[in-house]
Amino acid sequence: MADNLTKEQRSYAMSRIRSRGNSSTEKTLIAAMRKAGISGWRRKSDLRGKPDFVFTRFQTAVFVDGCYWHGCRKCCLGSNSNNEYWGPKIHGNAKRDRRNTRELRAAGWKVVRIWEHDLKRDPMKCLKKIMVAIGPDKD
Repeated sequence: MADNLTKEQRSYAMSRIRSRGNSSTEKTLIAAMRKAGISGWRRKSDLRGKPDFVFTRFQTAVFVDGCYWHGCRKCCLGSNSNNEYWGPKIHGNAKRDRRNTRELRAAGWKVVRIWEHDLKRDPMKCLKKIMVAIGPDKD
């Protein structure tokens, strides 16, 4: 299917789309954390990069990155159309992710990034990454 829109028209059309989040992957992680008894997380943070989950008490931010939107090199997903737009867009997302991680760490936060494919394949591996970051409860 050909894209007959100009670059400006496509940009305008895409700017009108509002993200509803990667809710299916987030819900999968929520269910896994609840099952494992991991608590203390919050959603909807104003931290840099808008983490999907924040453990404020442990200064830990958790991001669940979709393989397509965040440029997973392992999955090598690419656009089937309009690569002139999507290639730089996805590259920019990955670059922004690295910058946000760097800045959060510089501010004293631990950052856990979980790839969508890892969550699908091995949720326990993802939970272990989170548990290592938040450490044992110190109460």
